[in-house]
Amino acid sequence: MNQDHKKYLRATAIFNADHKYIVDYALSVIKDSSQDPVNKAVKLYYAVRDDIWYDPYSPFYLPEHYRASNILKRGRGYCVGKASLLCTLGRFCGIPSRVGFADVRNHLATRQLIEYLGTDLFVYHGYVEFYLEGKWVKATPAFNLELCRKHNVSPLEFNGREDSLFQAYSLENKKFMEYVEDHGTYADIPVDVIVAGWEKAYGKDRVRQWIQNFEKSEGGSGRDFYTEDVWKEL
Repeated sequence: MNQDHKKYLRATAIFNADHKYIVDYALSVIKDSSQDPVNKAVKLYYAVRDDIWYDPYSPFYLPEHYRASNILKRGRGYCVGKASLLCTLGRFCGIPSRVGFADVRNHLATRQLIEYLGTDLFVYHGYVEFYLEGKWVKATPAFNLELCRKHNVSPLEFNGREDSLFQAYSLENKKFMEYVEDHGTYADIPVDVIVAGWEKAYGKDRVRQWIQNFEKSEGGSGRDFYTEDVWKEL
């Protein structure tokens, strides 16, 4: 491991790998694993993918909204929160881990979410990169099994050796996800960069209204993503 990789092992205020919740959860996931980092990374991936439900209506504008222990306690988060948790678990297990971001066009979102955002473009979608067997490997734990079934998309798999990226098509051969722009990787969650990206894409007034609504409701959105209508005609 070179010197540069050491920064991808450090705990931070957001990647709080030394928190009791994180330690206990990580150990429970990898308890029957070998010492093989690939084996550990795969187990961590599936745990975060399915134990933490994807919720696009999660708060997003403060560092604590991405803190790994908070995501684990809440049991849900949007893609960046889930990536934060997976990255943190990887670091606890001694696997160099970092977060990456890309803009994606979602062709099978819900009608209500499209109306909420005003577009089918999801900016600063988050994923994880693990350093395994001498190379960086992408892992995308965003969509849990139940959500994939709702949208008739195969759950995204990860074997620790090949990049795990969103599927281009659903099981019905309809467009699902399209990668539009890559924003690179980071050693920590760049909250200000994400919020600025959202303001540019969705409009400052819309983002400020979301923040105001979260403040009034003390972090709740009042929306249930799992009862919404799958939007198929974009």
